[in-house]
Amino acid sequence: MANKQEQLSTQIVNRGIEDSGPYAGSLSFSVRVQRGLPDFLNSVNLKYVKLGYHYLIGHRFYFLTAPILILIFGAEIKKLTWENYCLKCDLTNTLFILGLLALILYIYLDLSPRSTYLVDFTCYRPPNELKVSKEKFIELARKSGNFDNAAIEFQQRVLKNSGIGDETYLPKSIFRPGHKITLKDGREEAAMVMFGAIDDLLAATKIQPKDIRILIVNCGILNTTPSLSAMVINHFKFRHNIHSFNLGGMGCAAGIIAIDLARDLLSAYPGSYALVVSTEVVSYTWYSGKEVDMLLPNCFFRMGAAAMLLSSCRLDRWRSKYELKQLVRTHKGMDDRSFKSVHLKEDAEGKQGLSVNKDVAEVGGHALKANITTLGPLVLPVSEQLHFFTAMLFKKKRKNTTTKPYIPNYKLAFEHVCILATSRQALDEIQKNLEFTDEYMEASRRTLERFGNTSSSSVWYELAYLEANTKIKRGDRVWQIAFGSGFKCNSAVWKALRNVERPKRNPWVDTFM
Repeated sequence: MANKQEQLSTQIVNRGIEDSGPYAGSLSFSVRVQRGLPDFLNSVNLKYVKLGYHYLIGHRFYFLTAPILILIFGAEIKKLTWENYCLKCDLTNTLFILGLLALILYIYLDLSPRSTYLVDFTCYRPPNELKVSKEKFIELARKSGNFDNAAIEFQQRVLKNSGIGDETYLPKSIFRPGHKITLKDGREEAAMVMFGAIDDLLAATKIQPKDIRILIVNCGILNTTPSLSAMVINHFKFRHNIHSFNLGGMGCAAGIIAIDLARDLLSAYPGSYALVVSTEVVSYTWYSGKEVDMLLPNCFFRMGAAAMLLSSCRLDRWRSKYELKQLVRTHKGMDDRSFKSVHLKEDAEGKQGLSVNKDVAEVGGHALKANITTLGPLVLPVSEQLHFFTAMLFKKKRKNTTTKPYIPNYKLAFEHVCILATSRQALDEIQKNLEFTDEYMEASRRTLERFGNTSSSSVWYELAYLEANTKIKRGDRVWQIAFGSGFKCNSAVWKALRNVERPKRNPWVDTFM
């Protein structure tokens, strides 16, 4: 059996001028071959298409059946003329009919799935004294004495092509010479970013801590006892019967997982408020060793946190910014390569760090392919789905031809896209494969440049960028895509309920002043 063709990308590297040998004084180049994202839009796994339609039918059942019953009942009522009604019906019959109508309306509202509304969200902006430019990063890393020359040079090369700018934030404790990161450092950083984001959210929404019934905190690396969610409860003095959850070890995709959990809990406790806090503690992902695959997170992860207030109360629709329309989660943990692509480990010297191996781009591409294939039936216009199925039906006829299969145009399903700001290379590959314009990628690229990779909160900094730039209009659909260890790819689709003005509490507010 022939092996599957491996997706590779090439890069020409300028090695400078040769110092010796027969080619002394001449420019030297080398070609670097790397694994790239698979061309996933040209091959579709039908099981994910079927899964998408399964979600579509399952979520529409009550909306399809209840209106039909109401229509039939209304047609029977319509047969009665006003004169017949006045002659034949007394007060008892009138009350009976009104009561029956009220009962049908109650059953319909009770059985139909409740919408999940995003009342508002905020992203924490650290103080200016924690800003670290790329040049300052290398200078502090060198002075710390934790890295040899090879490790310094590697981080310098990665930063140069990372897409990260000179105004990102890092805790200064990680650069102290001889300093070993402690649990106290992690708690202090977590408290700073989480409490700062929640303070801004409570001030923006005018919600009191006692009004919040559900709390979900997600942080990948730092998991303490008491938990981070307990820290939040203690600081803000939430109610004693609050339903709290602490998600750990789920990587950058945990933010959307937390939204999914909040949606389910809001369905179980209708009319409640849910607070979701997404963060990552950079000091606990920091690595001070020599392993190349463990030095990569040092170059990309930066401080940040986001807090979101969700509601399932129908009356909150009028004050909310967005409504959650779809949420699709894909997990590739059954595959060993995907499972091992990102993991926390210790090197030969016992130093802990987050390892990102060379397969991450490829397994991430396969996870994204599965996720968007499942999402397609839920969001694509009918015309696009008809084109897709027509192409699938005639697939056998063109099997031996060079004609490419039909690629659905996902730009017709969304006005805005927020892709997890991992690295410039990853964003380039995704833009190429999904055929997005520069405008669709603007929020992701600007977030990577200004704030770096803030892990699970990154997609919220991107949405905050769109709001600060006053690009969100009533009816716009926003697609958030997040990746995480495991390997996971998750998507959330939000619909804007109104024109969103530039918020006063926004991490980008100075950018657009």
